[in-house]
Amino acid sequence: MLTHEETIELLIAARSGDENAKEKLIRENIPLIKSIVKRFRGRLEYDDLMQLGAMGFVKAMSNFDESFGVRFSTYAVPMISGEIKRFLRDDGAVKVSRWAKTLATRISRYIDGELKAGRAEPTVDELAKHFETEPQDIVFALDTTHYLVSLSDTAGDDDGTPLGDRIQGDGSPDENLDEFMLKEMIASLPEREKKIIILRYFRDKTQSEVARELGVSQVQVSRLEAKILKKFKDDIGE
Repeated sequence: MLTHEETIELLIAARSGDENAKEKLIRENIPLIKSIVKRFRGRLEYDDLMQLGAMGFVKAMSNFDESFGVRFSTYAVPMISGEIKRFLRDDGAVKVSRWAKTLATRISRYIDGELKAGRAEPTVDELAKHFETEPQDIVFALDTTHYLVSLSDTAGDDDGTPLGDRIQGDGSPDENLDEFMLKEMIASLPEREKKIIILRYFRDKTQSEVARELGVSQVQVSRLEAKILKKFKDDIGE
């Protein structure tokens, strides 16, 4: 692994046109790219995912500024993840995306019906049985609800776009949500909901990872996240 100082030196050289420095940076950071790519396994071919991850990494190399005060890897992770997620959302998996979003909508309606009938919230396995599909398909569909409740059509997912930009009300006169207001809204949440937002938007965790950390189902995380983001936008719109 490169030291922070070595990484900065190579970044400066790469931005000056040194192809050897650029190639070395990419080569030394392949494990980092792979660690992010594995989260999306099954949605695209592995080689395609690696190519997208490398594109995100190169963008991070071009845009990184030493004055950010963070390690390059910290900056690169959301750039790599964002590049893959943008492709999945906008370009590369349109048919899969439509199918998953349709399934997510059906799941949401089914869960609402079960809860209104006084029954317990179904598990992923129970949902898979009801919709005659695999549990991993349910998990994938539920994860797309992050995009369904994304409150800015042009904002990428986990690509460095602040949470405030995602929940800005249409009538807000400011280009960006006031940072103090955002902090106040997060601070006002119950502890579990606060943790979901922090893990999802500031720690780049998937819904599955958050569910495991909190000891709840991904279904619950998905529904809570949707509820929180809607509440944030409603508060901003007032």
